[in-house]
Amino acid sequence: MAKKWFETVAIAQERAHKRLPRSVYGALVAGSEKGLSSRDNLAAFDELGFAPHIADLPAQRSMATSVMGQEIAMPVLISPTGVQAVHPDGELAVARAAANRGLAMGLSSFASRSVEEVAAANDKVFFQLYWSGGRDVMVRRMERAKAAGAKGIIVTLDWSFSNGRDWGSPWIPEKIGFKEAMILAPQTLLRPRWLWSFARKAHFPDLSAPNMAEPGTKAPTFFGAYYEWMQSTPPTWEELTWLRAQWDGPFMVKGVSRIDDAKRVVQAGATALSVSNHGGNNLDGTPSPLRALPAVADAVGSEIEVLLDGGVRRGSDVVKALALGAKAVMIGRAYLWGLAANGQAGVENVLDVLHGGIDSTLLGLGRASIHELSRDDVVAPEGFFRILGG
Repeated sequence: MAKKWFETVAIAQERAHKRLPRSVYGALVAGSEKGLSSRDNLAAFDELGFAPHIADLPAQRSMATSVMGQEIAMPVLISPTGVQAVHPDGELAVARAAANRGLAMGLSSFASRSVEEVAAANDKVFFQLYWSGGRDVMVRRMERAKAAGAKGIIVTLDWSFSNGRDWGSPWIPEKIGFKEAMILAPQTLLRPRWLWSFARKAHFPDLSAPNMAEPGTKAPTFFGAYYEWMQSTPPTWEELTWLRAQWDGPFMVKGVSRIDDAKRVVQAGATALSVSNHGGNNLDGTPSPLRALPAVADAVGSEIEVLLDGGVRRGSDVVKALALGAKAVMIGRAYLWGLAANGQAGVENVLDVLHGGIDSTLLGLGRASIHELSRDDVVAPEGFFRILGG
């Protein structure tokens, strides 16, 4: 067991790299075009420092909070990510891990497991939607999510369909059958542990999107669902306001970078927003969410819950985001590396690493609670922050 445990997310990523076939690992690596945004997501956290205390430090530290009406054990949520071919249990393993640590989970509409399965494994699920398929289709998807027990909706709007990478994109098949398996064989045979994990379950990785299926129909392939999304006309602010009115519970808009957009999200009636650039996979050159966070929090933080998504790899990163105005953060690749490294236990390992890092950082800063954090706790270099749309 000791060999499976890892002490940092970076080590989980190293193990994922060694375990996953090249194409699967490459699909998880962040970045579009030149990778400016994905690099900045990580670099921004490294540029911030702390202003610690050395005495009168709190013996006990509190991390509990609430987001979108759900009580959570620490200010970390599972961010929705698409088809998870890194482990045969996919989103179910993630849902169970989050539930075991008292955390909420965002479930992608492009997930490989249905909202019914995942909500049965974790009673704090937020269902994520893209603007895809037309109004009636989206309403049916929300109704299905509500019937399954989803507690809130996350609408992701920060996507410009950038898909070229200067370092090359991996080959991802429409589905994995015998022919595709043979093409991938040179890669998978070099990663026997990953291959064996699926062989034991007697199925190939599932590249379908069951949450995008109409009632009584077969789940579309990932690319079939992706095509529907690409063919859908991007929403107006009026349409976003309409969509919000169709859901009578907590409602988050994910992908905000600008102050003016944040104000429009508030006007649309959302209860939360996430400052995010889609993990660096959106419009390359969009700055790290951490740089844009304080301006957005100052503008609308008294009216709406503000979260941050992008580049979080350590508990100290979580504390930096909270000190700059976030109520909580959402993690994506961090838990995927854990899932790839050791399944459900690997996701729990990542969450424990973050928990320990938050706790030790609070101790060093002399804060008894995450709710005591302020900008005085961090040190930012000149020119660090970005004010967009102010």
